[in-house]
Parts: sequence; C-alpha cells; structure tokens
Amino acid sequence: MRIVVTGATGNVGTALLAALDPACDVVGCARRLPDPAAEPYHRAAWQALDVGLPGADRELTGLFEGADAVVHLAWAISPARRDPPMWRTNDHGTRHVLAAAAAAGVPHLVVASSVAAYGPAPRWRKVTEDWPCDGIAHSAYSRGKAALETLLDRFARRHPEVGVARIRPCAIVHRQAAGQFARWLLDPVLPARIAGGRLPVPLWTGLRAQAVHTSDVAEAIRLILGRGFTGAVNLAAPEILDADALAAILGGSRLPVPRPLARLAVRAAWASGALPAHPGWLELADRAALADTTLAETALGWQPRYDAASALADLVAGLRSGAGAASAPLAPPRRDGVVARLRSLSRVGPSHQSQA
Repeated sequence: MRIVVTGATGNVGTALLAALDPACDVVGCARRLPDPAAEPYHRAAWQALDVGLPGADRELTGLFEGADAVVHLAWAISPARRDPPMWRTNDHGTRHVLAAAAAAGVPHLVVASSVAAYGPAPRWRKVTEDWPCDGIAHSAYSRGKAALETLLDRFARRHPEVGVARIRPCAIVHRQAAGQFARWLLDPVLPARIAGGRLPVPLWTGLRAQAVHTSDVAEAIRLILGRGFTGAVNLAAPEILDADALAAILGGSRLPVPRPLARLAVRAAWASGALPAHPGWLELADRAALADTTLAETALGWQPRYDAASALADLVAGLRSGAGAASAPLAPPRRDGVVARLRSLSRVGPSHQSQA
C-alpha cells in the first residue's frame, strides 16, 4: 500500500509510522520535518507542507496521486501564539486535504476526529457513534471537531467514491508525548518533572475521564486501513477514571476544589502567560461525553493493550524522565532552571492561542 499521512510527526502520526507494515510505501507530510534518520521517521519519505496555506490543496493533490489511502492527522490542538492560527490549520487545512483527496482519486480516507465532537451526554453514560456531534459550546477544540464532522458529512455525500473513516478517540497519551503535553499544560512556570511527585492535585468532585494509549490508536488506524473500514468509530480504554484515581496516577492526593474556582484560577494563569492551559480545556474535561467502544471491538477486532490508568501513567513517567522524539511536536520537555523559567514570564499576555 501507498499511504500518505498528514501530521505524521505528531503524537498519533509518530506511533502510526511505527505500527504500519514496513512493506508499506509511506509518505509523511508535516509543516516541520523530523530527523529523517531517527526511529520511526526513517520509515517514511517526507514532504514539508503547511496544509493550511493558500494553494496547499494543489500540492496535496500531487502528493496524493496514486495513494491507496490518506490518513489526515494534521490538527492544531493548543498552538503557541507565534504558530499559524488554529482555525487556518484545522478548517482550511482539512478543506484542502478533502479537495485534494477527491481530485487525486484517493479511494480511502481516514480522518482523526474526537469524542470532543459529541454534544453533552448523561454524565456517566457511554455513548455510541450515533450520538449527535454538536460539540461543547465553551471549548474551541470541541467546536472545531464538531465542525470537522460536518465537513466530513458533506464530503461523504458529494464523493461517495471515497471511503471515509473517522476515528473518535478520547485523550490520547503516551510517554513520547511528554514534551507536547508539558508545552500545552505546564510551561513556562511548572516543570514537567513535578508530575508523579507527592503533591496535592487540585481537582473537582464529579470529574471523570477516559484515556487511550497512543499505540492503541495507531493500531486501530492500522486495522482500519487493512480492512477498508468506513464510518465513525470510538476509541478509548474501557475504564473510567474519577477524580481520586486521576490524582493518584498524577502522583498525589486530591485537593478538592470547586470547578468554578479552578476555572477562575486557570483563566488568570492563562491570561498572564504563567500557564498555557486555557479554561476551555477544563470545560471540555468536565463535559466531554464518554465513549462506548463496542464497534471498534466488533468491527475491527480492536483490543487496547493499555488500560486507562496504565496509559496515563506512561505519560507521567515520560514527563518525569524527559521523554520525547526527534520531531518538533514531540521534542522532550525543557529542563530550564527557575531563573530561565521566570525570565520567560516577561512577555505580556497569554503564551498560547485562546481555546474559548
């Protein structure tokens, strides 16, 4: 098979390169290219391309010519202020990929959506793939994934000749993503190595979460490609983690805080540039639907190797050890001292784009 992967240097893209059969002819597409000699990036040929730029659809069409499948993973999740605008990458970039796939006659398209696309559901109920993709109003990530689902619905109606699969995973975590998560959630003030320490973890009562290991998501995509699966499929480890379980995995006991207070504190930290995490992520964490994975298990034969606690513990181990990979998105967490971290606070305003 000839497979083109957009966003191939990120969390899922890196794991997918490792999961695919070495006999596959893989082309990786990314805005910033990795070290092509490093594992697993040496398994692909590379094309530097920003999918959101005007005219990218023409370049992508040429890149997609002759491909048996395209896997679209390029997505800006929590970009720094200096990065391309989030809407440009996510909306324009996806439109360019879809137009190019149709123009090049790609027979199979696999797109990374998210359980975040779902509208609010009963708090402890797991929803199946037919739950409405209305999004969570106060989360930019959720609204973006809901808009993606609408784009895919329109594309599927207009281009029935292209088989479209869409994965809807929950939080995707593993050791090599430590640097990425540190830059999304902790920098510049809090060092990544505080994860797993014996510190109180401020979390509100009623918080519940799912997680899935990145390698398990990559395996699901491999199965989708091999079976020619089309349609939507949820991906999550079966366990649901409550606030106390999350605090224990993060290394400490839970410090109960009201959710409104946590939101105010995070908003102040984000607005000052002290932390990159926007309060919109708390809204999503509190209200995101839980995923039922029966379809993945029955239609794909997918069985996650990691439970939710093990997947999250793997990320925590990576944060403590400074794990990463030889690509810009997965570069290891920085190891700056206190003075260097405080100096980085001299900027005025948020360090990352708004998630409101």
